[in-house]
Amino acid sequence: MEIVFSVNQEIDGGFVAECLSHDIFTEGDSWDELRANVQEAVNAFFYDSTRPDRIRLHLVRDEVLACA
Repeated sequence: MEIVFSVNQEIDGGFVAECLSHDIFTEGDSWDELRANVQEAVNAFFYDSTRPDRIRLHLVRDEVLACA
């Protein structure tokens, strides 16, 4: 089983991750911290059931370009 997190970068540079299939949310000040926090949150959520085999972090980048 694989679960997917949608990851957005905040204005302050941190990251927020939201699982698309379960009620799991977490954040981190850096990408490495976010990765660790996602794994910790997933382990806590699935503490009494089968954990997923893979966790996919999907970074969403929202950019606005000015038209000339």
